[in-house]
Amino acid sequence: MKSITERENDMNKDCVRVGIIGCGGIANGKHMPSLAKLPNVRMVAFCDIIEERALRAREKYGSPEDLVCTDYRELLADRTIDVVHVLTPNRWHSSITVDALEAGKHVMCEKPMAINTEEAQKMLDAARRTGMKLTIGYQSRQRADARYLKQEVEAGTLGEIYYAKATALRRRAVPTWGVFLDEYAQGGGPLIDIGTHALDLTLWTMNNYKPKYCVGTTYHKLNKQTNQGNDWGNWDPEKFTVEDSAFGFIVMEDGATINLEASWALNTLDTREAVTSLCGTLGGADMMDGLRFNGIRNNQKFMFTPQLSGKGAAFYSAEKHPSAEYLEARQWIDAVINDTQPCVTPEQAIVVTKILEGIYISASTGDIYRF
Repeated sequence: MKSITERENDMNKDCVRVGIIGCGGIANGKHMPSLAKLPNVRMVAFCDIIEERALRAREKYGSPEDLVCTDYRELLADRTIDVVHVLTPNRWHSSITVDALEAGKHVMCEKPMAINTEEAQKMLDAARRTGMKLTIGYQSRQRADARYLKQEVEAGTLGEIYYAKATALRRRAVPTWGVFLDEYAQGGGPLIDIGTHALDLTLWTMNNYKPKYCVGTTYHKLNKQTNQGNDWGNWDPEKFTVEDSAFGFIVMEDGATINLEASWALNTLDTREAVTSLCGTLGGADMMDGLRFNGIRNNQKFMFTPQLSGKGAAFYSAEKHPSAEYLEARQWIDAVINDTQPCVTPEQAIVVTKILEGIYISASTGDIYRF
């Protein structure tokens, strides 16, 4: 029988060693708690330009001997690290990801892939050149409603999907921390922040990644107001340099159309975030009030809502219904261990970036943007 030390050594051999670059809100709210739940993962390096944040992350999720640094290149120099999570502001997604891939690390980069198509293409090229895995943090695909909808679409339940609506609307929920309001650091506001989730979800469930052209508008109508009523406290109007809302109309090569709407601040009661509606020749589905399907059966209209959780059962527990964030981390690490394709591929994610950039360009020029 193996000793405890021998068993621990065996575990360490099979353990995926992860380095965290960016120890801010998304790292603490999503990535590190999810990785910490995986038995075959160990976070061994923590990097942030604010050293105190990296130290706090190590204290909570690492060991005293683990690396803490303020320069991500120091982390990448550690050849024992298998995987890097890039959790920085959007502007630095591309450069850090490319460097990490070139250093022989598999990379999970938080959404969006990059601030524009050119930067995203550098990431895709680096992944192909190095043979390392690259995925983007679109965890909404792991929600129970999204997975169920995807299965129904693949089964042909909706027929040919020719119209869709991607929605990420907040009434007054502007993020007032970090660099969310800084156009240089983030590349945009609600469109690139939460609209990206709704668009990814829509393209994925439709399995349609060939845009033809788009028209877009962005607005700065409410960001200079001082009477705000914001969920996260008042924002500074002078620092709010990104749009407060954005809307796009996308036409795909096969003729399908997608309406995309995103806002942090909008005078509306119709608030939903990271949801999609699909209309096909045989039926439709939406996430407007839970997941709902509609169609015609026996010459009559019908609508049904699948029961997706076991909350009504006595045996219900969080372990039986894990979060989308945990499932995202688990499938990503499984892809690394088993050398399989992660749920979100860079080829898919770059199309999201292309469309978002097209909407921004159309809004600035007032013209149709052709892909």
